[in-house]
Amino acid sequence: MLMHSRGTFETMHKQPPVDDILNEVSNDFRRAISIARSSGVKDDQIVLDIGIGFSKTFEQNLELLAKLDKLVEEFPKFSMLVGTSRKSFIGKLLGGVPAEERLSGSLATAVIAVWNGAKIIRVHDVRPTVEVMKVTDNIRSLERGED
Repeated sequence: MLMHSRGTFETMHKQPPVDDILNEVSNDFRRAISIARSSGVKDDQIVLDIGIGFSKTFEQNLELLAKLDKLVEEFPKFSMLVGTSRKSFIGKLLGGVPAEERLSGSLATAVIAVWNGAKIIRVHDVRPTVEVMKVTDNIRSLERGED
């Protein structure tokens, strides 16, 4: 699992925002993939995680979800993981609700992530997420012309 983040756990939220979050994540993925490969890790053993909430602004989290398809296209050999479940940016979008009241936002962001190419999503609320993914998958299969 190669996850984008800047700084250490203690300093990541003190990092100044970058101007172009897609370019930042893309460059970091290329660097991390190179290190992994040089250490003997095979491509099919690598999963990329955009690191929602890790050294990113509220706006950057939204942008990464909205434009995830661009990163998926750039790194087609690798599965993309997105973990938005109960994140603080969802609480902010929903008017400051606590983590345990962010299910609707978590489900919405999971659907958007999958729609934009995520192959793996990290969640807290498994059953409701599985249910919305069944609906999403059925609609996506129609878009792709599958039966």
